[in-house]
Amino acid sequence: MSDFVQSLRLWFAPARIRDEGETPDYRFSLANERTFLAWVRTALALIGGGFAVDQFLPELHRGVRAGLALALIGAGAACAVRAVNHWVRCERAMRRGEDLPVSRFPALLTVVVAVVSVTMVVVVAGGDV
Repeated sequence: MSDFVQSLRLWFAPARIRDEGETPDYRFSLANERTFLAWVRTALALIGGGFAVDQFLPELHRGVRAGLALALIGAGAACAVRAVNHWVRCERAMRRGEDLPVSRFPALLTVVVAVVSVTMVVVVAGGDV
């Protein structure tokens, strides 16, 4: 079974992670959980921001408003999925005594948020689009 499929299965049956390696210091597992919760909070904020753009900026051209809202909501959805995936990958690595996994996702999320932010600055500074 591929590593991805095994990780995906652990999303829905996290007790199975105990079958791998040795139990790490509980403080590391709790820190991993706090990181997961921070990613989920970020996801909720992005989704809320997307809805806010759509609902509270009706003066914007429909295409601009929908594009900005969908970019934020999509980033929030990706962030939520990434949260659970990262939690599983880190927990497995700690149990196996491996280095923690690295990811390009934070950079990608930063780019999406920066593009939306710059677009919003242009829209607000330039008036109605």
